[in-house]
Amino acid sequence: MSEFFTNKPKEGESWDIVIIGSGPSAFTAAIYTTRGALSTLVIAGEKWGGQLMNTSIVDNFPGFPEGILGPDLMINMKKQAERFGAEVLTKYVTKVDFSKKVFEIFSGNDKYLTKSVIIATGALIKWLGVKGEKELIGKGVSTCAPCDAPFFKNKKVAVVGGGDSAMEEAHILTKYASEVILIHRKDLFRATEAMQERIKNNPKIKIFWNTEVTEVLGDKRLEAVKILNNKDNKSSELKLDGLFVAIGHKPDSDIFKGQLEMDDKGFILAKDFHCGTSTRGVFVAGDVLDKDYKQAIVAAGSGCIAAMEAIKFLDQNQS
Repeated sequence: MSEFFTNKPKEGESWDIVIIGSGPSAFTAAIYTTRGALSTLVIAGEKWGGQLMNTSIVDNFPGFPEGILGPDLMINMKKQAERFGAEVLTKYVTKVDFSKKVFEIFSGNDKYLTKSVIIATGALIKWLGVKGEKELIGKGVSTCAPCDAPFFKNKKVAVVGGGDSAMEEAHILTKYASEVILIHRKDLFRATEAMQERIKNNPKIKIFWNTEVTEVLGDKRLEAVKILNNKDNKSSELKLDGLFVAIGHKPDSDIFKGQLEMDDKGFILAKDFHCGTSTRGVFVAGDVLDKDYKQAIVAAGSGCIAAMEAIKFLDQNQS
């Protein structure tokens, strides 16, 4: 039962706001829009909660001195949004139409009308897609050194990738791990020269060129990986305590193509600091916007900004 009274629209009427997504940015936005007395529908997806649902202990989210499990943090955020009156649907959005004054959001044959929208669909991690990887996510396999590096103090870890993100992950890990192996499938990095120099000059980092991870090994935790040298076609086994996958993210924005301005990688462009998009009344927050930080607290902060701007927009545009 909600603590705040927000009128749910009658059938055929529009919501004040629809939030598409279900990670920290989405539920933070929902907390603010409901407390701002907006009727709020969160279309969360069937697998809701975002990337934190694949995370073990989150130690860097303020307010939890002992840390909190990623799924527990998301459950708490969802409950808090619902406490203030947000309605959460565990469906996927399949189509949107932002060309009309009242926006239309579709989930299959169901249509939802809304006066404003916050897009908080996040980014999809690019995984290696090899045997054993999925089963050990959060059990030695990670995609976030700032989140998980302290768990690997004096341990042997590897980073897979060749861009700036992989270099940054490796650099952070050297502050904790005893040895960091950078695994790259080519013989040249695509990272900036400055980043490459920092990595190549770090005595803790060893580079495996022309190398691919073909399998992740371990029972309850990561124990080793199988690697293939794609030059001589020789396979070997590499014992590890941690594996960090840093081959990129893909913003989850495909359904908004042709509706909103994006960059060449699919990140939705904010038209000003306040999370507005190329369509008035449509706002954006979280990793579908953020190319750089990929942190839950940053996503939550942008969700707050998007919500407050949506409230302001509706206050100024009520007919």
